Amino acid sequence: MSYIGRFAPSPTGPLHSGSLIAAVASYLQAKSLQGKWLLRIEDLDPPRELKGAADDIIRTLDHFGFEWDDQICYQSKRRERYEAILEQLQQQDHSYPCICSRTDIQAAGSMTAFGIRYPGTCRQGIPRTKTPHSIRIRVTDKTISFADKIQGQYQQNLEHDVGDFIIKRADGQTAYQLAVVIDDAAQGITEIVRGSDLLDSTPRQIYLQQLLGYPTPDYAHIPVIVNRHGEKLSKQTGASAIDTESAGATLVHALCYLNHQVPQSLQLAPVSEIWQWAIEHWQLQQVAQRRVIEA
Repeated sequence: MSYIGRFAPSPTGPLHSGSLIAAVASYLQAKSLQGKWLLRIEDLDPPRELKGAADDIIRTLDHFGFEWDDQICYQSKRRERYEAILEQLQQQDHSYPCICSRTDIQAAGSMTAFGIRYPGTCRQGIPRTKTPHSIRIRVTDKTISFADKIQGQYQQNLEHDVGDFIIKRADGQTAYQLAVVIDDAAQGITEIVRGSDLLDSTPRQIYLQQLLGYPTPDYAHIPVIVNRHGEKLSKQTGASAIDTESAGATLVHALCYLNHQVPQSLQLAPVSEIWQWAIEHWQLQQVAQRRVIEA
């Protein structure tokens, strides 16, 4: 099977250095293996999205010389497919409506290493007089284990560690966990290279893949860049937009974070030459086996 990778940013703001590093890693992994690299805009969260951010991200990637294969996929245009899968899961009794608020869950749930575990309050049904807030997937007492190509062996028992999780939110939007699984399968993604902040979500996604009969891609979670307070770089933590005026220097900096030192002779070279060197010399195993790196 030919390699297909992807980069899937959310348009909550302009591309920042942390996102660029994830894009560089996924791009180099695909191109070094003569594979395809797809671009998907995960615009399923209107309250958090910034007007014009999707176009700004695309322009920035283009300015840096990224070349994506096939048309850009927008999750906002795939709601019909998500609804069809939600209906399928409901008919197969894999999901159920939930009336619990965050306050309810905080009061009744138990804390685990992965947050507050949902206690299964609505598993056996809800009163007819109540309006459901969301839809949850039923999990089983089964350990999901996989070998991450950077972080190593990883596992979770969803019943013990997470509980039944949301696949359709209270605002009517399809939850990230389900949408990303549907789209990765539809696009034929064979390997996912992304930030380690999503490592804890991977067992949930593998569980959904198994329920839906989808193949499970390989995973490689690169270290995320954090500020001096240990917070992931994001719009919420004040991460600044990438300076596109010095694209070459910024690309060299990103490669340095990924433990690939660009030769001094190429430090001031055109972006195209830096990409050529990076594709020829890319080795995923050189990336630091850490969850975070401080900016």
